[in-house]
Amino acid sequence: MPISALKGENLPLLLELIEKGLPEGPQYFSEGEFTDQTERFIAAEIIREKVFLLTRQEIPYGAAVTIDEFTEKEEKNLIVIKATIHTERDAHKPILIGKKGAMLKEIGKQAREELEALLGCRIFLELFVRVDRGWTQNHRSLADMGL
Repeated sequence: MPISALKGENLPLLLELIEKGLPEGPQYFSEGEFTDQTERFIAAEIIREKVFLLTRQEIPYGAAVTIDEFTEKEEKNLIVIKATIHTERDAHKPILIGKKGAMLKEIGKQAREELEALLGCRIFLELFVRVDRGWTQNHRSLADMGL
């Protein structure tokens, strides 16, 4: 079947055919539930995604994000998230922060907007950048980061 992802031609038909061909399996999640991951984990992954998308080739995949605080303030319809972006090299820190903090601000802005849409409330997001030399090779650091 010829398709074009660029133009979207025949994609609905292709998806319909694939769906018809798949066997029906058990329902692993209840209605309205899409993952077994915590909101903290999802927040960290969204921030990490923005780091990779916005820094492109400059920051290799030697970056991780930990959530230092995740506090829900229901009376204000607000979640306060404080997160640290960990990198292995001193040279990566200025790239992540950017000129006058512009890159870190953009990472935070895009992550906050996506989290607000996902969680359905206002988000106060505070980001920090920390150099942790050799964290990808250190079993204790990996365990502390939940990796």
